[in-house]
Amino acid sequence: MRLVAGLGNPGEKYRRTRHNLGFLVIDVLAARGNARAAREEDDAWTAEADIAGEAVLLAKPLQFMNRSGVVIERLMTKAGVAPSDLVVVVDDVALEIGTLRVRERGTHGGHNGLRSIIDLLGTDDFPRVRVGIRKGDPPDDLAGYVLAEFPPEDVLVVQEIVGWAADAVACLVREGAEEAMNRYNGPRRG
Repeated sequence: MRLVAGLGNPGEKYRRTRHNLGFLVIDVLAARGNARAAREEDDAWTAEADIAGEAVLLAKPLQFMNRSGVVIERLMTKAGVAPSDLVVVVDDVALEIGTLRVRERGTHGGHNGLRSIIDLLGTDDFPRVRVGIRKGDPPDDLAGYVLAEFPPEDVLVVQEIVGWAADAVACLVREGAEEAMNRYNGPRRG
């Protein structure tokens, strides 16, 4: 079984913020994968789903971003999932909106959710899908930017990229990280 975790912050206050793009991708995967047995326990929302013909456990950690690793580690232990069977979906302010970056492994790149997971697992050897949220030059107030909602003029592109990120996760699960990188890395096409 694979664990597919989308990162975000819990609570209505953060629901539509840039930092919660991981949660939005999990919502799409849950809808597409006929999610079942959805529940909140152990500081996470989880559901079983079928992604690309494979049974997966979808998860949204319900701790704040910088404590995501605590929840992910607990879920992995409970489900008997190795780091190589974990897929993490996160927002990325280093990438322009409408851009994806799939990686087999790598550093946290300044993302506190990834940093928390890497610190707790003791490895960065797990696939991730990074979803671009930046529009224009990098903001001076990074925290304020990621915790703000997308402006109305960006809603359609956000909806498209969330669906495209869900496609990338399905490809990663079905065909592996290399194929997902070849197919999905870069700006949204077509």
